[in-house]
Amino acid sequence: MKVSMPRPSTRSVLRIALLLLGGLHAAICTASEEVRVVQELLARGQAQAALQRLEAREGAPALATGAAASVDAELRFLRGVALMDLQRNAEALAWFERMTQDHPELPDPFNNIALLHVRAGRLEPARQALETALRNDPSYRVARANLGLVHLMLAVQAWEQATAAGPVDPQLTRRLEGARVLLATTSSR
Repeated sequence: MKVSMPRPSTRSVLRIALLLLGGLHAAICTASEEVRVVQELLARGQAQAALQRLEAREGAPALATGAAASVDAELRFLRGVALMDLQRNAEALAWFERMTQDHPELPDPFNNIALLHVRAGRLEPARQALETALRNDPSYRVARANLGLVHLMLAVQAWEQATAAGPVDPQLTRRLEGARVLLATTSSR
């Protein structure tokens, strides 16, 4: 004997779809509010409180598609920023590297990876990360400016090696001092 299941009416299918969309909309709104709150905490220098909020939220289900995925990516990015603000650089680097695997198209994690490499004195990986950020978004001004600074740091490094390797070259010494002054003014801002 064959048992047939009643087919749902078009109206009940639409009702279920609206309920699902309503739940997704509520989740996006809640997550968007969380982004705003975390950004405010970070802006006020309360990175530990921001990180605690984000860690408390980690048990929430991931938002998978469209705008929801974008909000999830933003919350994940803010977690990395909080780790950076707390000087937990190794954790932040690992976090942003994971983000680049999940979202290779986003330029921001690559920019922050570069900043972490600069903090550690690793200029070549910083340059590579910034170039990746700019391949992802050629109009990303912050990454472009950071790439200029990294190039200047690399120039200083090369000129220091050149002056240490031989007799004093007055022109090279002037370039080196000028570049150092320029770096000092950009880092004091």
